[in-house]
Amino acid sequence: MAQLLTRRSQRTREAILRAARMHFAADGYQRSTIRAIAATASIDPSLVIRYFGSKERLFDAALDVDLELPDLTGTPEELLPQALITHFLAPWENDSDEGSMRLLLRCAATNERAAEHLRQMLHEQFTDSLRGALGAERAAACGGVLAAQLLGVAYTRYVLRLRPIADLPVAALAELVLPSLRTVLASG
Repeated sequence: MAQLLTRRSQRTREAILRAARMHFAADGYQRSTIRAIAATASIDPSLVIRYFGSKERLFDAALDVDLELPDLTGTPEELLPQALITHFLAPWENDSDEGSMRLLLRCAATNERAAEHLRQMLHEQFTDSLRGALGAERAAACGGVLAAQLLGVAYTRYVLRLRPIADLPVAALAELVLPSLRTVLASG
């Protein structure tokens, strides 16, 4: 019985998060309401508060993103750009329009809480990924510039959907971006 409740609870939590991401992406944080999110998730609004505590904590959960960047310790420096772009773009390719990655990019432009979340996430995940290969100081210095470049690619491809960038196969896009990533690492 407990396992059934746990599965049901997990499904409810996921339904709330899906609905929240959809509303936050379409309406922004300010105009999204607990009632509208609950209606989309087909649940009582009190369950949103039960699972997340507040609209702010629901927003934080909706923005929670793992870039799935690997620990690059031991990766030869000449292979770092390819490893970064491959791992950085993979989760974006599988993210829906209402997914947390696109939501985070859209909201960060207009919401300081989302912008801070994005800054912290990029700093931590890029620095952590690069630390073993470049050392802490160089990882921090290069990580920010690499994150800025890859974030620009992601915004252009997945949010703006600017052609031809949005239509290129991932491998072709990676080949276009690799020289600039190599330059950052060479000068960092």
